[in-house]
Amino acid sequence: MKVVYICAVLLVLFLILQTVIAASSKKTEQQIYRVVKKEKDFEIRFYPEATMASLNLAASNYQGVASNGFRKLANYIFGGNEEAKSISMTAPVRMQLSDKGSTMSFVMPKKYDTSSLPTPNDTSIHIHTDAAQYVAVINFGGYASDEKIKSNLALLEKRLKDSKINIIGPYQFLAYNPPYQIMGRTNEIIIPIEWTE
Repeated sequence: MKVVYICAVLLVLFLILQTVIAASSKKTEQQIYRVVKKEKDFEIRFYPEATMASLNLAASNYQGVASNGFRKLANYIFGGNEEAKSISMTAPVRMQLSDKGSTMSFVMPKKYDTSSLPTPNDTSIHIHTDAAQYVAVINFGGYASDEKIKSNLALLEKRLKDSKINIIGPYQFLAYNPPYQIMGRTNEIIIPIEWTE
């Protein structure tokens, strides 16, 4: 009976902690976009230009990019720059995965542009402006994996082909939640498309 009671208390504490983490995650500044059109399985969005801190990586899979890139970019925003300045974390973290090399990007808070951000101490990190674009988006929950990314990418590509929407660039995987958040996780695949409003 005592073991059941302890397990029940631990479960309640776990659920409370996960609720707090999920609420905190929702308060994180997110990259601005506008929904242009909603379909059954995907939506079309317009993203205005945004300032990014990016890192090119030799890894070609999700796990390799996530583990190697995140640490370096997090170091930059947590003071690893010439001003030792702390920059707020935003969401999502963007990853462009490819067999020829990949990129991870942190979206910078909207109050910054390329001229107002401090120079990274790590010279492999580059600050740049990502151009405005229209994208098709599909989302999925849970923890991401290469298999989930590939299956959702294939589904989105099929939906775009069926809808006769032209793809004009490589896809990106967008991650919104910290690794210790178990409940209410959000992941997205975005593909740049040809679109006229």
